[in-house]
Amino acid sequence: MTTRWIDIPAADGKTFKAYLSLPPAGKGLGIVLIQEIFGVNKHIRAVADQWASDGYTVLTPDLFWRMEPEVELGYAGPDMEKGLAFLQKLDFPAAVSDLASTVKTLRVMPECTGKVASLGFCMGGLLSYLCAASAGVDAAVCYYGGGIHTQLDQAGKITCPILFHFAEKDGFIPMSAIEAVQKTFTGRPNATVHLYPNVDHGFNCWERPSYHQPSAALARGRSLQFLASVL
Repeated sequence: MTTRWIDIPAADGKTFKAYLSLPPAGKGLGIVLIQEIFGVNKHIRAVADQWASDGYTVLTPDLFWRMEPEVELGYAGPDMEKGLAFLQKLDFPAAVSDLASTVKTLRVMPECTGKVASLGFCMGGLLSYLCAASAGVDAAVCYYGGGIHTQLDQAGKITCPILFHFAEKDGFIPMSAIEAVQKTFTGRPNATVHLYPNVDHGFNCWERPSYHQPSAALARGRSLQFLASVL
């Protein structure tokens, strides 16, 4: 795989960094991969490379650039506290604007051969949902997106295919919130909600104690099948 950092023009005329991972063929359909609260860290870059290995051109923007460019955090202790503080301070409309700029940039790159999906984890899962509503993506995948239930007024704007993955024992997302998402999207042919039993938040991240390989593999397979069918 070929990887590099590129500059993305923001709507306000400034620029921010994004990690680009190219597939072995050098080009493919696009994925805007959206970080957790820990920045575009080693794990998220590895996930980007993983999706690139399946043939996608993956672009992962640094969404904390207004607070601390290129921050890279771990998953416990002071790093967890710092990530949560970033989450509290994040300007979500500005982040969605940055994601829309990332989508626009990816679409016109010669390495991108067509449609573009968003795919995000935790905070990125919420932002992937918001991308489906207002950032112009062709599809969206949302892994355990905390706070989606507070943004269900945006659901009517979502016309592209969207896939949700939730953990049944999520310590950050109560079951009532998941049920609200399920109820809102029930009967909508463009939406699928999967619930993974007896696993916790972050089950896809192999660097966290909550990692659950069978659920991660199942969710990844479903995501691959989803993107192959809708892109």
